[in-house]
Amino acid sequence: MSDPAPNPVVVLVRPQLGENIGKAARAMLNFGLTEMRLVTPRDGWPNPSAGPAASGADIVLERAKVYDSVADATADCAQVYATTVRKRGVTKPVVTPAEAATEIHAQAGRCAILFGPERSGLETEDVALARKIVTVPINPEFGSLNLAQAVILVAYEWSKGRDLAQPPLTDLDPPAPQDELEGLIAHFDKLLEGSGYYFPPARVPATKLTLRNVLTKPSWTAQELRTLRGVLSALEGRKAHRG
Repeated sequence: MSDPAPNPVVVLVRPQLGENIGKAARAMLNFGLTEMRLVTPRDGWPNPSAGPAASGADIVLERAKVYDSVADATADCAQVYATTVRKRGVTKPVVTPAEAATEIHAQAGRCAILFGPERSGLETEDVALARKIVTVPINPEFGSLNLAQAVILVAYEWSKGRDLAQPPLTDLDPPAPQDELEGLIAHFDKLLEGSGYYFPPARVPATKLTLRNVLTKPSWTAQELRTLRGVLSALEGRKAHRG
């Protein structure tokens, strides 16, 4: 079995705010990406505003490296993707994030994904250094993804090809045995018959069947059935007390 392709590198080109770098790091780590490269960040690096915005994705920020140019930041990468939602005067193949993710997983070498500054996105010169353009269908009247949103779109698609651990699930109680469910239905029947609910007589079989179908739809646990029986008993006791 061949070795998996290396994780892609996220390259933030001339990012402006430390908060946005931190949010991008948070988006990356959520989907298993840890290598961030920064090309001439406007406010320098490290940036004290990045840490709080990263919400615990410190490993990404600690490993982040700064480069003087896009060419330097992608020099060791066999494939470079430029993310943009705007048409550029550059003729390059255009792929969706899902298509790019599939290609990245199939690549033997390292891939880089370029994300532009918050205000303007990548310049034409930045896009020219890439092999392909990554874009998403977007509202033509409002094409304004922020940096973290753009990162999370691409990172999520890439993560679907990886076996990332799912959040732990709460162990559920097993469904209650049928006899306990029958006890609940019988309890309902008893109360409803005593209250005069089953009327007119011609509709009683259909009404009881509907009630049974409702009560047998969920996979009630024993605890849930005990709770419902307790509710019915309380109502029954209140009725008897009033009588």
